[in-house]
Amino acid sequence: MKIFAKGYNIYKLIWIFLSCSFIGSMIEMVWCYFTMGKLMSRSSLLYGQFSIVWGFGCVLLTILLHNMEGKRDLAIFTVGTFAGGIYEYICSLIVEGLFGVRFWDYSDIPFNIDGRVNLLFCFFWGLIAVVWVQNIYPFLSQKIERIPMRYGKVLTWILSVFIVFDMAISGLSLIRAYRRYQQIPAQSVIGEYLDEHYPDEYLAHRYQNMSQK
Repeated sequence: MKIFAKGYNIYKLIWIFLSCSFIGSMIEMVWCYFTMGKLMSRSSLLYGQFSIVWGFGCVLLTILLHNMEGKRDLAIFTVGTFAGGIYEYICSLIVEGLFGVRFWDYSDIPFNIDGRVNLLFCFFWGLIAVVWVQNIYPFLSQKIERIPMRYGKVLTWILSVFIVFDMAISGLSLIRAYRRYQQIPAQSVIGEYLDEHYPDEYLAHRYQNMSQK
């Protein structure tokens, strides 16, 4: 009997990305509710609850650490701490460079670097790495492999097309919002469409933690 996404392959990584993007967004929503007393969307995208940072972060952990199962926790923690901190810093640079916004800012937290990362969350990445390698990845991998083979590949590509579209329209909307902030008028049909359907008020409601730079 053939098993869907058996072992370490592209289908497994796609499902890890999709699953962790959703789970990460939910975790952040719960965290915000209990720490700030309000329910807010923590999605990176316009449609659905998907945190791209969490999704790519877990894919990165899988790529870097999938051979470390059974290794000493300290070794996994060290790799996860440094990799997570570097990854979060690069993500912040890319988002601000492309869209002129920040989705997180740790400037008010001690031991931060340019407000993009801080020591506490670097350690958090390290802890996640240990739990990921020893517990979460084996469990999640097993669940993914239980997807029926006859539906698995088709469903994977349908969801992949959706998430790529979601990322594209979200990215274009944020780029257009940055240009509006710079008082640059729409110069194409696409720009006019984005101005009409994804104005600043809509984006501010969707991305409640976003700050313009």
